[in-house]
Amino acid sequence: MMGQQPPPQEKLFYTGITLDKRVRRNHPLRNIDEVIDFEFIYNEVKDKYGSNGNVSVPPPIILKLMLLLVFYNVRSERELMDTLPERLDWLWFLGYDLDTDMPNHSVLSKARTKWGVEAFKRFFEMIVWQCVEAGLVDGSKIFVDSSLVDADASNNSVVDTQSLKRYLNKSYQELEKRLDIEEDPRKETRNHRKMNNRYISTTDPEASIVRVGKTKLRYHTHRAVDTAAEIITATEVTTGDVNEAHRMNALIDSHQENTETAAKTIVGDSKYGTIKNYLSCHDRGIKAHIPDLKKKQQKSGLRSEIYSDNRFLYDKESDTYECPGGKRLKRRKVHKPRDSVEYAGSIKECGQCELRRHCTKSKTSRTIKRHMRQDELDTMRAMAGSAESKRDITTRHHLMERTFARAKRYGYKRARWRRLWRVQIQEYITAAIQNIDVLVKYGRDTRKAPAVAMETNQRTLTAYGARCIELLNWSNIRKKIKCQQILCFY
Repeated sequence: MMGQQPPPQEKLFYTGITLDKRVRRNHPLRNIDEVIDFEFIYNEVKDKYGSNGNVSVPPPIILKLMLLLVFYNVRSERELMDTLPERLDWLWFLGYDLDTDMPNHSVLSKARTKWGVEAFKRFFEMIVWQCVEAGLVDGSKIFVDSSLVDADASNNSVVDTQSLKRYLNKSYQELEKRLDIEEDPRKETRNHRKMNNRYISTTDPEASIVRVGKTKLRYHTHRAVDTAAEIITATEVTTGDVNEAHRMNALIDSHQENTETAAKTIVGDSKYGTIKNYLSCHDRGIKAHIPDLKKKQQKSGLRSEIYSDNRFLYDKESDTYECPGGKRLKRRKVHKPRDSVEYAGSIKECGQCELRRHCTKSKTSRTIKRHMRQDELDTMRAMAGSAESKRDITTRHHLMERTFARAKRYGYKRARWRRLWRVQIQEYITAAIQNIDVLVKYGRDTRKAPAVAMETNQRTLTAYGARCIELLNWSNIRKKIKCQQILCFY
């Protein structure tokens, strides 16, 4: 017999109801509550509150609300507070009851302003150290990479500071203060500096115009990931026009400070393969498994049409270079800002050389620049081309893609708030959540921790080996079929 739904009737009293019974045992928030102690935030922000006035929302509640905002990728604080009474699991996580008064959404924005970046940075560092104690961090080898984050601002908000229209609006005068600041040497190129000093967003003045794909206002996120269990050990946010190569040393320092372990190997893509980074790793005693940026640049543009510097042999005794045509390039001048020496060939000899069109596009002669620490630089470049380095570079591609791909579920690709320090807060919370996911999965049983990377690599190698065997077998089958066809023909 078909059942009928009776009309709902509200009960006057409910007895024996607790939120703890309504939240399943394997709920993600229950797992987080078991491994993370949010009470630490009291000591971190105790100097931010006075002894008089209204009683504020407890700091652990604010931190949990911020975590819920990012963990469930809620669009805004208003929507979070509107949804909070409807979610029994959120109420249980916060320690609230069904009839608890919900705080106003402005509590979160006021807390961010009051606490600043340091409180959330401390939260991230605490999670990293907890991962270290659980045996999830090896610390000796780290992978570095960066990714662009879209700013919470439209391209329509960009104004030209050299236009006369800016004097018609008083708010533009505040934006002009940015032009008075000394140019940051970490900026990527002169063109980017010139463009971002002239064009400024009225919505988010600290966002930079970046021409990668579509031209957008963006920030730059830099990360260092440990190889053992893919724990994010260091992270940093800069404006979008900062070159990631200039932040490598800062990531190494943060990694060593957060994990109390000195990195012995660093792995990155060719953008980190600069002379400064190579020599810095040499001085620190760190293996740099990073492709040479110069070698990549020689394969593009006009440089690909002429001989590379490797075709010129250096003679230490005479302090000269021998070109492929057998001529000598002698020292011409010293570039002190770049710590290099320039060698040049004779204009007359280069002009009569049959290999000139393969050697230089210059109207005078071919030049070679040699760094003052060239021997140390050659050692690091040879290390970057080793078999071990190539394996790490291949691993880095998949590992760093995973860490940024997992962050997308938390709204990572677009900034939630405006201004650099707020985007830094978002990144600290996102990175902390990603580390918590690993900590919840492996942190309860430390015996699993050393085997995390081994299991991942073993699965990859097994799949790769199976694919190779499959292709090999198919190749042999094709050969047998072809032989049978030939025999049948004869």
